[in-house]
Amino acid sequence: MTEDSKKESLAGLDRPLRIGTRQSPLAMAQATMAANALQSVHGWRPDQVELVPMIASGDKILDRSLADIGGKALWTKELDRALANGEIDCAVHSMKDVETIRPGVFIVAAMLERADIHDRLIGAGSIEALADKAIVGTASPRRKAQLLRQRSDLDIRLIRGNVQSRLQKIADGEYDATLLAAAGLNRLEMEDVGSDISDEIMLPAPAQGAVGVEARTDDPHVRRLMRAISSTSTFRAVTAERLFLERLTADCHSPVAALATIDGATVHLRAEILLPDGSESIDGQSSFHTGDVSAPGNLADKLLGQSSAKLKAVFGR
Repeated sequence: MTEDSKKESLAGLDRPLRIGTRQSPLAMAQATMAANALQSVHGWRPDQVELVPMIASGDKILDRSLADIGGKALWTKELDRALANGEIDCAVHSMKDVETIRPGVFIVAAMLERADIHDRLIGAGSIEALADKAIVGTASPRRKAQLLRQRSDLDIRLIRGNVQSRLQKIADGEYDATLLAAAGLNRLEMEDVGSDISDEIMLPAPAQGAVGVEARTDDPHVRRLMRAISSTSTFRAVTAERLFLERLTADCHSPVAALATIDGATVHLRAEILLPDGSESIDGQSSFHTGDVSAPGNLADKLLGQSSAKLKAVFGR
């Protein structure tokens, strides 16, 4: 990169680029990944990027599920306010925690290359190895439903908090086991913690393992800066998963899983919907061109069309 191109990439910024993030260890690690990528691709010095950590509402309320207190917006609203007010230039999010329908003033300007999509079980080597009626902590309706589909005897209880606090609760014996995203553990340099669960057993949440960077829609300069660090394949895959989710009109109570992979110009999308107790599930898949934005929704319609009235009701149909 020439000196002239470096100057162009910094044009309009007479201060460091301010990256908003939740202040949890995992969120800070992900924001650091974005900062490092920007420094690398644009040839910036470390002091030309500034992390701006914030406490999200979702990090403050730990005794109730997100679905009961406001949903995924509790992960984003503080960052949204700061971004809208110009206090930060962009915000880094775990894409699985971002509402499917976002305010038009914001746009996902980049997604970093996707990491491991699997869930990881902590407390046992496999789901089958869990003791009879083992207490498993999770805040995810998807994980709860998928676990109960495999083992209806399990005692699934709410667990909240960051990765470190959840692991401590297992160590203290409050729970026998829990499930965490392998991507998050790896980003915290905990690659040896837990056992991966095959996606054939537990298909991941839509956008699991993906980190996104949002900017203001009316800020073309920052959007252009972010575009340089974006993974096209990740963006296409996660977009397909989120379009599937959007057609379902799913909320935080809805057990939904989806995983898209990219093969050249083709998207392969696998998905499933479940009853909260795991007693019923419908899965399916579809392959389509990367430019086909209707195909993910068509798959959602197909799965709902095959579902019982009880399962349809979970998705307001």
